[in-house]
Amino acid sequence: MRGVIYLAWRYLVWHRVKTSVLVAAITLIIFVPAGLSLIVDQTAEDMMARAVETPLLLGARGSALELTLNSLYFSAERPAIMAYRELTALAHNDGLGQIPLFVRYESRGFPIVGTTLDYFDFRQLRLNAGRPLVNLGEAVIGSSVAAELDLSIGDTIISAPQTLFDLAGVYPLKMPIVGVLAPTFSSDDRGIFVDLKTSWVIAGLGHGHQSLEDPGAVGSVLKVEEDRIIANASLVQYNEITDANRDSFHFHGDLGDYPISAILPVPENDKVGTLILGRYQSHESLQMISPKGVVEALLETVFTVQRYVLAAMVMVGSATIAVVILVFLLSLRLRRGEMLTMARIGGARAYIRGLMFAEMGIVMLLAVVFAGLLSIASLIWGDLLFNSVVLRS
Repeated sequence: MRGVIYLAWRYLVWHRVKTSVLVAAITLIIFVPAGLSLIVDQTAEDMMARAVETPLLLGARGSALELTLNSLYFSAERPAIMAYRELTALAHNDGLGQIPLFVRYESRGFPIVGTTLDYFDFRQLRLNAGRPLVNLGEAVIGSSVAAELDLSIGDTIISAPQTLFDLAGVYPLKMPIVGVLAPTFSSDDRGIFVDLKTSWVIAGLGHGHQSLEDPGAVGSVLKVEEDRIIANASLVQYNEITDANRDSFHFHGDLGDYPISAILPVPENDKVGTLILGRYQSHESLQMISPKGVVEALLETVFTVQRYVLAAMVMVGSATIAVVILVFLLSLRLRRGEMLTMARIGGARAYIRGLMFAEMGIVMLLAVVFAGLLSIASLIWGDLLFNSVVLRS
């Protein structure tokens, strides 16, 4: 038996191109349906777990799916914004905490999340290094951001403008990294977290500039009136918040009018959650949603598509298996002379049949091994691939 396996292996190695094609075809037949199911099931479990942890979500009226993906998974979707004053209105409800979110900008492909320190407690985020947010202009990054961009405490990260040519004059903000979060294996690992006011600075709603009373700012003065100094266009605006210029940063107008993308209400019990959910059902401009229901609807669509894909894979796989069998049969016909020679030198029919079956068995075994390795890779990196394709598209 050992001789049969050895001869079969040597034949396959000699015809390595044909062997590689057969192994690759069978590997894909086995892996694609299994790998797709593993990726979808694991991602569905991760997405549903995050949705279950988030009982309610308040945002402007519009697409509930966009609001959920943006607020929970920091996707590229940008839902309609609402005014910050809605946070104050929500705070009047007893037994209800409120966490604002402003997810609109990014840096080097990673979302910038404007929020408060309550978010870290709500998601049970822990620091792996550094300290929490304290000052305006600071950033705390997720573990994936630190690993992929090779960043650590003391480095800086720069926000990216929404458009290539920002005619509004909003400059990218350079932010020092003061903390790195421990891995959570969730969307938070890919977040760049800043204070809510820092995100408003990124949006151009807050700014700092030279003091017009300083002697060095004489060239920036357009005119002086009784109680104010009016600057000209040469006034230097900062794109980095430091200890030296932090006090110069300020916001104009009513902060209640400033934008946020969502609010995470945190009810102390189910009764408070049900009451607040019903209170916003008929609101003209806002919607209170349950992320669990939205994610369930999304996953139902994904599973429906998956079933169609698997059905197509079964048909393609059947055709591929038929082609593989045809290749083996044609190979046997071409090797009739070889088998006749083996019979003439004393090879028994059972030995020759065993050699053929050994070749097919080795090909199948290799395909199963490679399909298993690909399935293990799917368990490790499949959810990241799914998130990058679905959530960031």
